[in-house]
Amino acid sequence: MYVANRASDKITQLTDNVYLCRSGSAADSQVVSDYVRYFLHQHIIQLGQPATVKVAANLIRQLSYNNKNMLQTGLIVGGWDKYEGGSIYSVPLGGTILQLPFAIGGSGSSYLYGFIDQAWKEGMNKEEAEALVVKCVSLAIARDGASGGVVRTVVINSEGVTRNFYSGDKLPLWHEELPLRNSLLEEASSEVEPMRA
Repeated sequence: MYVANRASDKITQLTDNVYLCRSGSAADSQVVSDYVRYFLHQHIIQLGQPATVKVAANLIRQLSYNNKNMLQTGLIVGGWDKYEGGSIYSVPLGGTILQLPFAIGGSGSSYLYGFIDQAWKEGMNKEEAEALVVKCVSLAIARDGASGGVVRTVVINSEGVTRNFYSGDKLPLWHEELPLRNSLLEEASSEVEPMRA
């Protein structure tokens, strides 16, 4: 039996200031996030201050690399701390760690590399960056059957965290996509002429 949820939340909170975007095996990414959340909680208790994004990313890298033959997950760590400000790390399959100005991952990302290279600009404000993320995910949804049907965003900065949700019916249509319908049966019944006696 296989159960899929095209609206599942693939963004996991690790600490107050660090979040994780998960792709690949849901079970693998969830167990990695659970372990890292536990280790970060211990780290925060010992230091008496919030964990940095770099520490969280390196814990994920270490777990991913040490279990590279068993895990099928790619992860993106993002957050804000007082030392580096906002930062993003990509930890793809195999446990490599890359600090990048932006990161994309998951099955739909292969459709986005050219677009994001062209559309991303240094110094975007919060609204521009969030609009770009919504556009990227909606493009992935249009091309990739496994990319879900909604967009969730998390903005993390010195002011705190803001989560947003964009339902599938509010996303732009791309190329030759058909608009959403309530039901094919409703549409078919409205086109059928009534029988006359």
